[in-house]
Amino acid sequence: MKKILYVILEQWADWELAYISSAVNMLGGGKFENKTVSLTKDAVTSIGGTKCLPDYDLQSVQSDYNALILIGGMSWHNENAMQIKPLIDDCIKNGKALGAICDACRYLGFVGALNNVKHTANDLNELKQYASYTNEQGFIHRQAVSDNNVITANGTATLEFAREVLRALSVATEEQINGWYDFHKLGFYNAPMPKI
Repeated sequence: MKKILYVILEQWADWELAYISSAVNMLGGGKFENKTVSLTKDAVTSIGGTKCLPDYDLQSVQSDYNALILIGGMSWHNENAMQIKPLIDDCIKNGKALGAICDACRYLGFVGALNNVKHTANDLNELKQYASYTNEQGFIHRQAVSDNNVITANGTATLEFAREVLRALSVATEEQINGWYDFHKLGFYNAPMPKI
């Protein structure tokens, strides 16, 4: 079974985690496991006020994961977020899928993780303020970008981000993934029912 780790910090964006994890469970045929990790095992509260008890803290997280997904939110600016960097370094070193959305993309730029891949984020100027970010030519003005096992998306691209993560992990066929995306993006009356 493939394991997906979702990094959630205080004030995490609950809708971003919900779309990806539910699609993984619906389309993945029982081949994937969704797990959460945070700085501690204490409850972490989302922007919507939902409390989540992480499966792992940084001391207990295991290395047998296939993807590391940084869920956006309001705490990626905090100094405590730097504790996540060794996990990101391990993910990149071992060629695992790495995803980030919204402010988590800014964080990846800050730690230099976007310097060798095409990527997007909320704002290029935000990334350029960091000396560790050296890949302005790699920035693409798109909702979501996937390159060399790194998936990035701006904060308005929850569904596009989820679709790219599903593709990167081969969770289902391209037809199933596109059907899921169209159904949620276009609505019940405009999209054909997805094949699950």
